[in-house]
Amino acid sequence: MASRTVLVVNAGSSSLKYEVVDAVTGRTAASGMVDRIGGAGRLRHQTGDDTHERDVTCRDHGEALGAAREALREHGPDLSGAGLYAVGHRVVHGGPRFSAPVVVDDDVVEAIRSLVPLAPLHNPANLEGILSARESFPGVPQVAVFDTAFHQTLPREAHTYAVPAEWREQHRVRRYGFHGTSHRYVSQRTAELLGRAPEDCAVIVLHLGNGASACAVKAGRSIDTSMGLSPLEGLVMGTRSGDVDPALGAYLARVADLDARSYDEALNFRSGLLGLAGVSDLRELEQRRASGDDAAALAFDVMTYRLRKYVGAYAVALGGVDAIAFTGGIGENSAPVRAAVLDGLGALGVELDPEANEDGEPERRVTAVTSRVPAWVVPTREELEIARACLSVLGDERAKADA
Repeated sequence: MASRTVLVVNAGSSSLKYEVVDAVTGRTAASGMVDRIGGAGRLRHQTGDDTHERDVTCRDHGEALGAAREALREHGPDLSGAGLYAVGHRVVHGGPRFSAPVVVDDDVVEAIRSLVPLAPLHNPANLEGILSARESFPGVPQVAVFDTAFHQTLPREAHTYAVPAEWREQHRVRRYGFHGTSHRYVSQRTAELLGRAPEDCAVIVLHLGNGASACAVKAGRSIDTSMGLSPLEGLVMGTRSGDVDPALGAYLARVADLDARSYDEALNFRSGLLGLAGVSDLRELEQRRASGDDAAALAFDVMTYRLRKYVGAYAVALGGVDAIAFTGGIGENSAPVRAAVLDGLGALGVELDPEANEDGEPERRVTAVTSRVPAWVVPTREELEIARACLSVLGDERAKADA
């Protein structure tokens, strides 16, 4: 079989993450990140057990990708030969058009550009990464994998907002959902852990990090998710408020003379855990909570209450739950958050196993054997899912080319 090595690129607003992964075996050959694009930053590159770091100054994502390629040439694997199968790109917003990964061409580039108003903080950077990779790897297929695509299966009653038709029809206002690549991978992996096919499972996935979302997955398809038009809706996050009364903006405009831009900035960057406790990092929040800090305790309780509420709602939407999966930096590493969520789900027959919750393999069950609904910690592998998407999109086409 010809090489199925994929370079996965995740271009953020001021960073570029990359991973070289075999789409068939799942083996990661190298990974790294360039941070602080636009100024003096740092490149961190890992190959196997070896880690290499150095200072870099990259004016844009093109220079950041160039720094990543140099690190790959120096420390491996060298992608300059003919062994690269594809470059897979994470793109945050695919709008109503993209329901699956696509091979990038000029039309796709323009479509992603047209979606910038829906994701002004993310899609421009994603697009820069694509354009830079097309220049750096001419002749290598580029594949766009959209965070929103997995949620295109939401039924109309789940994705439709009860707002004027003009908003919905002319301005594409609806629930899109995000973290779709992670939700797809984790829900499928959870089904494997249960010894069942994804088509025979109802799973609630909690992707918990600085950004967080819940997803109800039935028969391998997303049927509801907590993020909406933007990643702001839903759960309490590091700096994002999650759900608030829609009248809040108009109220603050009247009583505090707050304009739309300031309101949007406050809900996205000065709310969530930061707004409640003055700190957005959950590790510090948990330390303050353990020492008796009342604001930290309240922030923790608000966050975990919102999580329990979504799990309960999604249990009803699914018509029953076969498993709950925790993933993301918080979901995988915070035993207190998992305990607070699962201990409050007794009505669903959930029974926590305190010892398994506190310690064990990165991927493990954290509920008792008597629990009617099992809960698992499932580390997400979004890069592998993107590589697999490249294989799915290009399989027949590349097989003919390799023949």
